[in-house]
Amino acid sequence: MKFSEIVAALGDQVTASSLERGGKDLVVQGLAALEQANADQMSYVEGGKFASLVATTGAGALVLPTKAALQEAAIARNIAWVSVKNPRMVFSRAIALFYQPYRLPVGIHPTAVIDPNAQVGKEVAIGPNVVVSSGVKLGDRVCIHPNVVVYPDVMIGADTTLHANCTIHERAQIGSHCVIHSGAVIGAEGFGFVPTATGWEKMHQSGITVLEDRVEIGCNSAVDRPAVGETRVGQDTKIDNMVHIAHGCKIGQGVAMAAQVGMAGGVTIGNRVILAGQVGVANQAVVGDGAIASAKAGIHNNISAGETVSGMPAIPHNVYLRATVLFKKLPEMAKTIKAMQKQLSDGSGKE
Repeated sequence: MKFSEIVAALGDQVTASSLERGGKDLVVQGLAALEQANADQMSYVEGGKFASLVATTGAGALVLPTKAALQEAAIARNIAWVSVKNPRMVFSRAIALFYQPYRLPVGIHPTAVIDPNAQVGKEVAIGPNVVVSSGVKLGDRVCIHPNVVVYPDVMIGADTTLHANCTIHERAQIGSHCVIHSGAVIGAEGFGFVPTATGWEKMHQSGITVLEDRVEIGCNSAVDRPAVGETRVGQDTKIDNMVHIAHGCKIGQGVAMAAQVGMAGGVTIGNRVILAGQVGVANQAVVGDGAIASAKAGIHNNISAGETVSGMPAIPHNVYLRATVLFKKLPEMAKTIKAMQKQLSDGSGKE
């Protein structure tokens, strides 16, 4: 695409621009990272941390933040540029101009097994070796990639995509415009066992799992169903790979969870919460709206709305930062304490 066409497609996000390189409207062949881009590719600068790369990048066009110094640096190097308030978001939209995820062609592959009692919407795409069980309802334009198994009485909303080898267990409810990535399991049995004198007795998990609209579940993640009631993930929530959401959890809207987050049963996560990689949340804990937990935080107690926590057990982030400074000084402090003890011992040795 011509760079001017890309800029026009970005619409009202643009605050300023210089559309030509070498006196010509650059033909952009693709997109690349700042360090790897060449003269016919476009890249972006997210913020000040990467500003120095404008002087060294080989990119022919850049998406820049609204900073005059960066614009001047691009002009000095004869780089076409566009200035926007949120470069990362705009660059993501530019990617969509060049690339669309692979989608199966509309139709049902002859090796797919579709139960006669399943309801299949319009323009559905179902790949090889898919199994759709009795009572399933598939909305319009649902796309199911190879080897997916959908258990009985599942409901899947319009425009949802199930990637290869994921599994949807019985009675799960999945909204519209959801994406379930490869290897994910939705609605499997929660970890319910009752201790007895003779061992563990299995508690059947009769509840359901509900994913609201526009939820995305990463590869090899699991969202379990409870013994009774429901496990629910709110709309617009995005879940990374290898995340475990246990039975009876209630996840709010617009939540983001990075890889290897794990939570025990009955956890409540508010709206717009961010859980970084490997955060663990203990049984029945409540995390308030807008809270943030940094990587590897261990949440054992309730977290207030808007609070940022770190460490294990999780404590307020500013306290954690002060504690880590002290932790690094512990060897030095230990020497000081030993010296003080020796002085006290020498001074009182005659007693």
